[in-house]
Amino acid sequence: MLQLLTFVVEKLSILCNLKLFESGWLGADQQELPARRGPPPPPRRGDLLEVPRTIFTHFGIYLGDNKVAHLIPDILPAVTGDQKLISSVITNERLILGCLWRRASVRVDTLEDFAYGSSILVNRMDVAMKSQVLPNEDVAKRAERQIGSIPYSLLWNNCEHFVTYCRYGQAASRQTEKFCECLKSAIRDQRSVILSGLLGMISIICFGMAPSTTLPTILIPFTLWMAG
Repeated sequence: MLQLLTFVVEKLSILCNLKLFESGWLGADQQELPARRGPPPPPRRGDLLEVPRTIFTHFGIYLGDNKVAHLIPDILPAVTGDQKLISSVITNERLILGCLWRRASVRVDTLEDFAYGSSILVNRMDVAMKSQVLPNEDVAKRAERQIGSIPYSLLWNNCEHFVTYCRYGQAASRQTEKFCECLKSAIRDQRSVILSGLLGMISIICFGMAPSTTLPTILIPFTLWMAG
């Protein structure tokens, strides 16, 4: 079931062309720095790290000694008190269900567990954020003070809000902004009215005429039409 849910979410992201895994902090007029020759320098305490994870980019603050503090959703604390199991590396299935149940914590993991097999980018937001970068030690201490359970919201309090608050003193999330822009574009597209109407008719055919099928078939296309 968990694998099926992960598969569906990933495929919907591709079909909708959301590309949430790209943080989008670099605009069209901003280009990434040319690649360095040789191995990249190791991160320093207080550096902002980002890594692609499932359908979005995941962020963390490097604390030194191969440790990373990051805000990450997890469903396990809601279903078990086994701290050994909870402290194990968070899989994509646990992460997605944690988002749905709005359960998260700021936790410390190894650099390898944070990367989850992907490459890591360091301080890429610095070129785009208008706020001045705080001293690295202050950044790390801010992250350490927030370790523990924390309210989670995909739009208002996610891992990107956490790291931007720690490093720049101002919480922001470009991924959230991109998602809202895509959502507004979908609502404004009048083809969404036709699609929602067709889905409503299919539900009526499959489940019969009832308030639970008829009302959404009428109200959702009407609302989309008015919004567009």
